[in-house]
Amino acid sequence: MINIAVIGYGYWGPNIVRNFNATEGTKVLSICDGNQEAITRARKAYPHIAVTSDCNDIINSPEVDAVAVITPVSTHYELAKRLLEKGKHVFVEKPFTASVPQAEKLIELAAKKHLTIMVDHTFVFTGAVRKIKQCIDNEILGDLYYYDSTRINLGLFQHDVNVIWDLASHDFAIMDYLVKETPHSVSACGKAHLNGMEDIAYITVYFSNNMIAHFNVNWLSPVKVRTTLIGGEKKMLIWNDMVADEKIKLYDKGVAVNNKKGVYNLLVSYRSGDMWAPRVEQIEALRLECEYFVGCVKNDKTPVNDGCAGLRIVKLLEACDNSIKNNGNVVKL
Repeated sequence: MINIAVIGYGYWGPNIVRNFNATEGTKVLSICDGNQEAITRARKAYPHIAVTSDCNDIINSPEVDAVAVITPVSTHYELAKRLLEKGKHVFVEKPFTASVPQAEKLIELAAKKHLTIMVDHTFVFTGAVRKIKQCIDNEILGDLYYYDSTRINLGLFQHDVNVIWDLASHDFAIMDYLVKETPHSVSACGKAHLNGMEDIAYITVYFSNNMIAHFNVNWLSPVKVRTTLIGGEKKMLIWNDMVADEKIKLYDKGVAVNNKKGVYNLLVSYRSGDMWAPRVEQIEALRLECEYFVGCVKNDKTPVNDGCAGLRIVKLLEACDNSIKNNGNVVKL
């Protein structure tokens, strides 16, 4: 039995508690939050679970094996560090840390203590992303040409991070999981209109294999859009996360160059074949992720979304901030 505690019962915390509470071989021992309203909600929802306002009760508890840190990113490093030092496995809400040095220190500490770090990259466990991964690994798309993502909506405005750290962190985690190649540089532009934090941004990520990725993130859109296009040598794919069925559509469309002898003699043939929508599993992603975390802890297995994966995302996020500060200049990773 893995005894788990959860620090943070705000927006995402209740979902974490619900799923760990339903995971076989796991027992949620304690919930912590500094907000009295959150404490009241937790006690009402889980009268059998201990609820506290002091995180030290969890950090110092000899009964707790692992802790989910579901708090603002500015608090992740200190909480995770103290938990690791006490010999506890850590599940951390995205983004992993507020800086690259913080992430590197936590990875080093976890390795030294032989403990598991897992970053909450929930979308990696969705049926849609897992199906896309299967298509890429089986070379159904062929060599990838581009990755284009739009994640826009009206709010929720954050007080401690900009729209890139809030929304693009999801898409960076998805791309990191799907794309085998490692990006080498980033450029970004963005603007802040309301609270001093960028609420709209456009990001370009460059790869050495001629692939390019683009991200549009926005808190000021009148509509909510969650769309990803992936173009490959053989086929193209679109993922619309806002539809209930046919979330993924594969298109047998493409372009082939038949003659490269000179610009004026360039011959291009266009291929337009069938479209089909593969079946996508409808199991709750967070449920799978919580079960996966428990399995990794029990079996001493390194998660695919471990601290190193979290570090790669933080590097991208930091590079975006640096690029914006330098008027969109390309920043090497």
